Amino acid sequence: MVSVVFAHGAWADGSSWSKLIGPLSAEGITAVAAPLPLTSFHDDVAALERTLERISGPVVLAGHAYAGAVISAVRNDKVKALVYVAALAPDEGETVADMFYRTEPHPQAPKLAPDQHGLIYLPDEAFSAAFAQNASLAELSVLRAVQRPISGACIGVPMPRPLWKDRPAWFLVAEQDRMIAPDSQHFMAGRMKAHLRAYPVDHTPIVTAPGTVLSVMLEAIAEAAKS
Repeated sequence: MVSVVFAHGAWADGSSWSKLIGPLSAEGITAVAAPLPLTSFHDDVAALERTLERISGPVVLAGHAYAGAVISAVRNDKVKALVYVAALAPDEGETVADMFYRTEPHPQAPKLAPDQHGLIYLPDEAFSAAFAQNASLAELSVLRAVQRPISGACIGVPMPRPLWKDRPAWFLVAEQDRMIAPDSQHFMAGRMKAHLRAYPVDHTPIVTAPGTVLSVMLEAIAEAAKS
């Protein structure tokens, strides 16, 4: 049986995947959200590797936003397929920042800067303006409450050979994304030769359009089950 491991992006935690975990569990699929510390790129990859160690059998690995880079950097034979959700997918030698700033930011994208501790927080107003503009008020209140800052040490590390060069990949392009430009998502998905699935959703469809994300996940799970 194929299991699923989810990796959350910046300004989020594992609960951001909760609307996917329930439906997958109802199908008898084990789903685990890896807790990423967001303290450095190395720390995040190591945390994801530790989660994978706890899983038996084949795995579909899914990453949202920043975590697209994290899932690309693991080296685990259990991983049979990758799913990128409005994600960043640097190629070898590129950094997260290279891809995030590849194009001009959306007019409603937040201005980001580290605080005195080197941590980057998302301003409260950015959740409704850019991070998840299609979310309900209740969903936005949770997203704001659980946000985890990301360290600048996460975004400037050159990527090793990415796993998507050696595994089948799916890429959900969020056409209404105000955080990561849809054009950049199309660019990354194209060079990955990923199964591209584009939808009119915001940057955080795992919260605002979970059924759409689930359909892509089930595609990848079905393919992984054949391997």
